[in-house]
Amino acid sequence: MSSDFAMSPDTPLSKPDPDPRPTPMLVGEMLVGEMLLEEGLIGVADLERGLDLQRKIGGRLGSVLMRIGALSEDSLLQVLSRQLALPVLGLDLPLPDEDVLRLAGSSAPAGLDWLVDQQALVWPDADGGMLCAARDPLLPALREAVRHAFPGVPMQYCLCRAQDLDRMLDALARSANTGGFDSGDVQHLREMAEEAPVVELVSNLLAQAVEQRASDIHLEPEERQFAVRFRIDGVLHARLQLPRERFDAVASRLKLISAMDIAERRLPQDGRMSTRVGGQEMDIRVSALPGVHGESIVMRLLPKERKELGLDRLGFEADHLAMMRSWTAEANGIVLVTGPTGSGKSTTLYAALAATNDGLKKIITVEDPVEFQLPAITQIQAHPDIGLTFATALRSILRQDPDVIMIGEIRDLETAEIAVQAALTGHLVLSTLHTNDAVSAFTRLIDMGVEPFLVATPIRAVQAQRLVRRLCSCAKPCEVPLALRAEAEVFAHAVMPGQPAQWREAVGCPLCLGTGYKGRLGIYEMIPVSEQMQHLIVTGGSVNAMKALARSEGHRFLRDDGLLKAWRGQTTVEEVLRVTGS
Repeated sequence: MSSDFAMSPDTPLSKPDPDPRPTPMLVGEMLVGEMLLEEGLIGVADLERGLDLQRKIGGRLGSVLMRIGALSEDSLLQVLSRQLALPVLGLDLPLPDEDVLRLAGSSAPAGLDWLVDQQALVWPDADGGMLCAARDPLLPALREAVRHAFPGVPMQYCLCRAQDLDRMLDALARSANTGGFDSGDVQHLREMAEEAPVVELVSNLLAQAVEQRASDIHLEPEERQFAVRFRIDGVLHARLQLPRERFDAVASRLKLISAMDIAERRLPQDGRMSTRVGGQEMDIRVSALPGVHGESIVMRLLPKERKELGLDRLGFEADHLAMMRSWTAEANGIVLVTGPTGSGKSTTLYAALAATNDGLKKIITVEDPVEFQLPAITQIQAHPDIGLTFATALRSILRQDPDVIMIGEIRDLETAEIAVQAALTGHLVLSTLHTNDAVSAFTRLIDMGVEPFLVATPIRAVQAQRLVRRLCSCAKPCEVPLALRAEAEVFAHAVMPGQPAQWREAVGCPLCLGTGYKGRLGIYEMIPVSEQMQHLIVTGGSVNAMKALARSEGHRFLRDDGLLKAWRGQTTVEEVLRVTGS
C-alpha cells in the first residue's frame, strides 16, 4: 500500500472498506486520525485542515495530510500497520527482487500489463502463499480481481512506500513495454506537476526531510533513475532512487511552486517558496542547474522559527563567548566571520545581532538572501538583477542613521571600501568573508584592493568557524591516541581546569538514524586585532607570521577548539579531523 490509502473519502473518520472475506484488519477501535493525534505526529490544527480539504477534494485522509505537508509517509505507514495489522515492505518484510516480480507477473493469468494497470505487485513468499502490494490494498475491486487471478492461493496484503512501489512498477512496465511519463510540451509538464501522486511525492520528500532534520534535499537525475539525498548534520545521506521517467514531473512541480520558469531547462534558475511542513513554517530556497541527464535540483530548508539564536547555544566556550559579547558591544569597527558555505556564519551573525539588539540601536542588514527575519531590525534583500547590490544598498543604509550594519558578505572592492568607511565614521559593521582561517581575512581584503592601513585600522576582530556533528546519547567512552590527548590537554587545562577528559565515540541508534550523531555545534578560531597584528598587516606580514603571533598571544585555532569539544565528549576526534582537514 502507498500513501494514497489512509481513510475512506466519503467518511473522513470511518474505518476502511472491509475485505469481502472475514479478515481481521483493525487493531482496537481507534481511527487513523485519532492515532496520529495520540502519538503526536500531527496537531489538532493539521487534522482540521486535512479534514476540511478532504471534504473539498475527496481522497484518503492520510494522503491529504501528506499533501499539506503535515505528515511524512513513513510515519503514516507505521500507524496504518498497527491499525490494520498489515506488514510494511522494507521494514517488516524485505522488498522483493525485480526478477521475482517479473517472473510472478508473467505467470499471472492476466500478465504484466494487468498488474501495471492495477498498480499492484504480486509475488510468492517462502511459505507457499503470495504477497501483494498496491496503491490501496484494501480496495474490494482489487482483492476480488487478485482472488480470481490466483484462485485458492493464500494472499498476504502489504503496505508499501509510494517510491518503492513506483520503482518496482516501473521495472514491470519496462518488461511489459508499457510507456512511462512523457515529458513533452509545457502544458503537459504543468499537467503532470498537478497530478496527485506527484504532489504527494514532493510533499512527502519535504516532510521526511524535516522529520530527519535535513538542511538540504538533493535531486540528482541519472540516465535510468534519479537519486534523492538528504544533507543531515552536514553529511549527505542517500534516501531513495526513483525511475528517471518521473523526474520531469517532480522537477516541474518544484518549479511551479517556487515561481520558476517551468519551460526553461537549459539555464540555471533560482526560486523560493514558503510552506508548512511537518508542523513547521519553512522558507525553502530552490536551485536548478542543468546537467547531462537533466537538471540537478537542490532545496535548502530554512525554518522560520529558529530556537538556537542565542550566542550561548552555538557551542562557544566561555572565553570565546566573552570575546564575542565584547566585540558586538563595540561602538564602531568591523567584526568579520569567515568560513566556507554552510559553516554557520549567518547563524552566528544573526545571534550576534540578537545579542546586541537592546532596543536602543538602529540595526540594518543587507543580505542575499534574507534567511530568516528578526524582530525590530530592518532587513534588506539584495537584488543584483535590478541593480540593488550590497554596495548600492550600503550607500542608502548610511543615510538611515544606523548604529549597527550587517552585510551578508563582502564580495568585492566596492562593498569592502564602503564597509571600511562606515566603520571609520562610527558604525559597527558585521559581515562574512569566504576564507579558510581567521587571519586569511586580512590578506583577502588586501587582495581585493583595500589599502593595508584601511584593513588594520577599523577591523576589531576576525573569527573562523566550522560545524562538527554532535554525538548522540548512544555514544560510548573510548580511548584516543596519546598525541591527540596531549594536544587537547594544553587548552583543556587552561579553559576548564580540573575537568577530566570524557572522550567518546559514535555508536548509532534509531534516534540518530544509525549515524551516531544528532545535531551540530560550532568550533571557532577567534583572533582580536592587537597592535602587533596591526603592524604585521600594514607591513605585509605573511599569514604564517600572523598565525604565529596569534598562537603566542594564547589564541587557539579550529583544530584546537575541536579537540576541546571532543575532550568534553560533545563530538569525536574523527569528526574534528574530518572537518578541519587534518
